[in-house]
Amino acid sequence: MSALGIAVGTGNIWRFPRIAASNGGEDGAGAFLVAWVTFLFLWSIPLIIAEYIMGRRSRKGTIGAFVSLVGDKFAWMGGFVGFVSSAITFYYSVVVGWCIYYFIQMFLYPLPATMDASWALWNDYQSSLFPLLFHGMAMSIGALAIWKGVSSIEKVNKVLIPTLLSIVVISVFRALTLPGAWNGVIYLFTPQWSQLSNPRLWLEALTQNAWDTGAGWGLFLTYAIYIRRRFGVVKNAFITAIGNNTVSLLAALMVFGTVFSILGMEGKTNGEILGIMKESGPAATGLTFIWMPQLFAKMPLGKPIAILFFLGLSFAGFSSLISMMELTSRNLIDIGLSRKTAIGCVVAASYLLGIPSARNLEFFGNQDFVWGIALMISGVFMAVAVLRHGITKLREKEILQNGDDWNLGPWWDKVISFLVPTLGVALLIWWLSLAATVYTPDDWHNPFSPYSVMTCLLQWGVVLTVLWWLNGWMAERISRKEL
Repeated sequence: MSALGIAVGTGNIWRFPRIAASNGGEDGAGAFLVAWVTFLFLWSIPLIIAEYIMGRRSRKGTIGAFVSLVGDKFAWMGGFVGFVSSAITFYYSVVVGWCIYYFIQMFLYPLPATMDASWALWNDYQSSLFPLLFHGMAMSIGALAIWKGVSSIEKVNKVLIPTLLSIVVISVFRALTLPGAWNGVIYLFTPQWSQLSNPRLWLEALTQNAWDTGAGWGLFLTYAIYIRRRFGVVKNAFITAIGNNTVSLLAALMVFGTVFSILGMEGKTNGEILGIMKESGPAATGLTFIWMPQLFAKMPLGKPIAILFFLGLSFAGFSSLISMMELTSRNLIDIGLSRKTAIGCVVAASYLLGIPSARNLEFFGNQDFVWGIALMISGVFMAVAVLRHGITKLREKEILQNGDDWNLGPWWDKVISFLVPTLGVALLIWWLSLAATVYTPDDWHNPFSPYSVMTCLLQWGVVLTVLWWLNGWMAERISRKEL
């Protein structure tokens, strides 16, 4: 349940529908789904298996795992993997705050029955100080959940995950019974094959699959520290990843069905509906929060189901947030801090560094863009670590000796040693070159442009430079802790 809690989060219910809508063509979004499913098997599942192996073998966080498997000189790589997840935590907590606020709104006030009322609810919240308050509330509750370690995380997720899945199924069923909802389903699954020649679609599909499943974040690596050897690594990786992507598709069915139904009844064409979905806030950040309340307002028992939905969405956010906080806390523990001190540092730093995203949705979109793409670099670093240690040796010692697990054949060796690094590096270079020459030729060099090439290179470069400088200190602290 805790592993599924890493994977199933607001990335499924809030992020996936908006990314699918943003990458849909005139005829449909099916091409994006093809690329997304492709990366499930060529990127996410192989990397989740690698993370499980690294964490269970080293019994350390991302920095310690890299030091343990490939030596002191690679502490900076583990540091970068950990920082990317931490950077996502800063603004992810803001999203969890949105969920809490909407749960309270649905509970205390009438549902917004029109698009104008729904937009007003969203805009009033964003223009107030509430984002700061609920961002802090999310961080505080997350800290309480991990205070006593992995046992408390397990207890929380045994409640959160089944409740969330039940609510999602109820909401999907109702959405698909709305008049015109199946037009949205048809659009979602109709491929426009020409889109597959667009590198941005593949980039978005890869980063979304990493977002969906948690692959390459170091989250599974962190939880694997506590896994007993009798639990099947391969079995858990497949079940978690496929189950997670199923939830993403259910969320997309729910949102697309709702939007196409509501706007279709207002006489909008498919092209107009798609345009509105893509413009639901910066980077479509408000898509779920603007449209789902309208769905519930138009259905019998809508208010109690709306309350349950946003409660479930809050649960989804917390199940992932606590895994991110545990990752960062574990790295701080590995370099010598006590658990309580580490958690306090994580909460304070995450709150302060999340304030810009809470106050400015354009900055929020920039951070989602920069660190979402950085997950590709994290995935490549994971593959490099496993490869340098000896990929076949790891598979034989960590997988094949467990008779209760599924057999992991040599295909995994080939995917991790060749496909993951090649895909990550080639797609990143391909996108950077086209972004500079085709997509944003006028401001690709401007680090203050929120979606430019330079904003990525500058932020990645600063973090990598600092971690390279701290490499010896981090490795020394890890070694001292072992002694």
